[in-house]
Order: sequence, then structure tokens, then C-alpha cells
Amino acid sequence: MLEYGAGTGLVAQALRNMVGPVTLADTSAGMREVMADKVARGVIPDARVWDLDLSTDEPPDEQFDIVVTVLTLHHIPEIDPVLVSFATLLADGGHLCIVDLDAEDGSFHGEGFAGHHGFDRPWLTARLEAAGFTDVTFRRCHEIARDTGTYPMFLATARIDRTT
Repeated sequence: MLEYGAGTGLVAQALRNMVGPVTLADTSAGMREVMADKVARGVIPDARVWDLDLSTDEPPDEQFDIVVTVLTLHHIPEIDPVLVSFATLLADGGHLCIVDLDAEDGSFHGEGFAGHHGFDRPWLTARLEAAGFTDVTFRRCHEIARDTGTYPMFLATARIDRTT
């Protein structure tokens, strides 16, 4: 499993015993230090930690069965290259799991935020399909309550099928 935008590795930490070996990728040196410490202490055993920005870097020559990203995509202004890289990194039959915000009015991050104000599901479906994914599904999975409002989150799953 690759967790992209892994932060402190909480998702990989929760899933590690169910998915086998994990690779954690994040662009923040501080977050990578926290992850490396967790690996060293055995909290996330045998995990690899990568400095990887798929919006600018070529994907490594590796294949994963699953790529997971949680509350990361809305921070990336141009997600198409990242989605294409996810498709490249997945083995045939592999799955992408995205947890992120449904479209919102911009109040989640506030004025000056340069990313996405959540995602319109049909728009993201089209982006995923253009990147080569099939079987795209969405379901509401959580919500975040803040002083500025309540922000629904979705789980989107998609699959790579190179046989068609």
C-alpha cells in the first residue's frame, strides 16, 4: 500500500496489519521525520518513507495493490498529473481510495487558500476516468465540524484494469 500525503502516517498505522508492507509519501520534511520515528520505534513496522510530490515528480518504478490518500487532493491545485501517477503506480486490478471533502463554499480553509474547495463528485469522476480508472464509486464517510460549518467527506474508490 502507498499512502500519499501521509502526514504522520495515521492511516497506514491503522491499516498496516490488514494490508502488509506500506510506503508513506509526503512532501513535508517535518511529517517525514514523524513517520520515520514511528517506523524506527516499530509503530509502523518495515514501512518506507518517501519524499515524493507527484504533481512535479515522475512516479517511481514501483507497483502497489492499493493507493490511499486522505484529505490531500484538495491541497493540490492541478490534480490530473497526480491521478495519472496513481494509475501508473497501481498494479493491474489495483485500487485507489480517496477520502476528501465534498464541494464546499471555501470556508473550510478560508480566504487565500490556493487548492480546491472540496470536489464535485461528477467532476472528480471524469478526472479519474480520464486518468484511466474504472469502477469509480463514491459514498459519504464522515464529516468535519468547525466553527465555520460542517463539511461532509467522501470515500471514492476506483480501479485500474489494463485488460480492456
